[in-house]
Amino acid sequence: MHSFLRSLSAILCAALICVATTGLSMAADNSPDQAREPMVRVQGVEVISSPIGAVVVLKLPNKQIPVFVDPVVAISIQSALGGQAPARPLSHDLMQTVLESLDANVTQAAITLKDGTFYGALTLDVAGRTKVFDCRSSDAIALAVRFKAPILLDPSLVESAGIERTEERVPTI
Repeated sequence: MHSFLRSLSAILCAALICVATTGLSMAADNSPDQAREPMVRVQGVEVISSPIGAVVVLKLPNKQIPVFVDPVVAISIQSALGGQAPARPLSHDLMQTVLESLDANVTQAAITLKDGTFYGALTLDVAGRTKVFDCRSSDAIALAVRFKAPILLDPSLVESAGIERTEERVPTI
């Protein structure tokens, strides 16, 4: 399984390099005709352990949104939040290095919810051009944290998946 994930990560990195260097776009449809409510900006991110797995908690002033992630992504996000560099680069560390070497910068991550599944859209500035890439919400969060970019949530996601925020702390991974 680990070799499959490594292969998949390598393929994704190679695809991103090709897209960034050739100017091709895997951009989402961001046509101005679509009238939408403004996205809601996440104010904090925390990684916690739950009885059913790792959870990234996206915090808003009065709500929080739990996003269940695989343990490797949880470790990746937690290390980025803590400013810790792993002994060997994880996939998100590699992606950050590749993007920075191409003078690309993550400018925002947008998270939406469709049919019970979280989706991510990662916006990059590549040589002055904006590119939007479809991705897993957890990958969008991991890269946004590394680049200190805002994480934005669709208002309908906040309404449907948001949980009233309490101040009690849960153990951090």
